[in-house]
Amino acid sequence: MRNRTQHEKPGVVEAQSAAPVEEDTSVSASRHPLEQLIANTADAVIALDQHFHVCSLNPAASETIDWASEAAVGRECQEVLKCRNLNRMVLCGTSSCPLVKVLQQKRSLNNEELIIGAEPGRSCEVSASVTLIEVDDEPQVIFMARNMAAVKVASQVRANFVSMVSHELRTPLNSVHGFIDLLLQGHMGELNDEQHMYLSYAEEGVQQLISIVEDILFMTRSDSGQFDIKQQEVNVRVLVRQVINSLKPQAFKAGVEVLKDISSPSPILFADPQRIKQVLNNLLTNAIKFTPPGGTVTIRARQQANECVLVSVSDTGCGIPQEDRTHVFERFYQSNNGQQSKVGGYGLGLTIAKLIVEQHDGNISFESDLDKGTTFFFTVPLYRKQDKT
Repeated sequence: MRNRTQHEKPGVVEAQSAAPVEEDTSVSASRHPLEQLIANTADAVIALDQHFHVCSLNPAASETIDWASEAAVGRECQEVLKCRNLNRMVLCGTSSCPLVKVLQQKRSLNNEELIIGAEPGRSCEVSASVTLIEVDDEPQVIFMARNMAAVKVASQVRANFVSMVSHELRTPLNSVHGFIDLLLQGHMGELNDEQHMYLSYAEEGVQQLISIVEDILFMTRSDSGQFDIKQQEVNVRVLVRQVINSLKPQAFKAGVEVLKDISSPSPILFADPQRIKQVLNNLLTNAIKFTPPGGTVTIRARQQANECVLVSVSDTGCGIPQEDRTHVFERFYQSNNGQQSKVGGYGLGLTIAKLIVEQHDGNISFESDLDKGTTFFFTVPLYRKQDKT
């Protein structure tokens, strides 16, 4: 009996000691690969708290932003990352900051194209994903960035090619447009109604091609950092009137009434007039396209308390489907819904509008109800006497 008891006791002890060992091994196995992945990945991984202080970063992040881990931890994000958009506008402290977006909207951001790096000569273009997590019941943000240097070289080659082709297209298109205009004005002889109708169709098609070429050139200049604005004192009422007058034929053809509602006295913008006209033209053109005959489009402008002017373009059209709303500002995005296929378009107007508004340190957004209409909002700085033209 004694031998059996002695034999059983070591067996019991052995079984009890073995269980925790197996559990620890399991936990270690589940954590170890993930830690190894973060430590050895070529992507920069940075953890930040809700006050935008760096909590930790992996070796790739240290190399990317040229900050040693021990020096970066505890510092503010703007000292270490200093995120900028592709137009090199600093996003720190603005509502366009990706960290602010994630904390306010409580949802992750994917594939944000940014320039990071606070040290001169050490900045790089990245594709970033920003994810909200909780650590000890406190929100934290995980910033993951992939260096896009190699992709950027390939993109630059492609952009140069597109720019060259666009330049080559613009000259003959302008020539064709000019000759068609001369024919329509009767300089080559009187036209009958049928000839005038077909030439008008040709002129409209050529004008669309010219607009596409101009938009592509705009995008390539923006991508290469050659897009700048010339801000000056601008009366928003005058600007809106010019845009509405230029689009009267399109609105008349679509059977849509265009209205304006500008606060009095008229707000004075500190903006590039040609660029803001381009934003209004793109938004108004879209609104007319997606509004059925008998509907209305209204442009409003109101001065805000934070030294900016809120401009909106509202329509009574079909609205934007839920599945398309996260993509409306993407380049060349085309909705699959039937209304989009009817009105056409090539998907650059809203992208360009967003670029121009952000270059003015403004924001652009929208609200939409299916079968009721859509309103696009954007902000522009208010002119102050100290602003220099």
